Amino acid sequence: MQITFKLYASLTEFLPADRRTSNQMSLEVPAAATIAQIIEPFSLPMKMVHLVLINGSYVPPEQRATRALCEGDVLAIWPPIAGG
Repeated sequence: MQITFKLYASLTEFLPADRRTSNQMSLEVPAAATIAQIIEPFSLPMKMVHLVLINGSYVPPEQRATRALCEGDVLAIWPPIAGG
């Protein structure tokens, strides 16, 4: 199935070089793939996977290993960000 995978801020460095400026890419994943399964090949440090959204809805950390995506979903991930 096809999803859109988006990484923000410092996480964009984990995308292929030609996708970093747009911070997103289309991704072919197995049907019912979970968030954890999708991000595993990108070697994201889990301490950097802070805010996770599917289609704009927050997914808490305890659901990320089991929450499956559907065709056409948008998975967006942000690292922790400090500021004020």
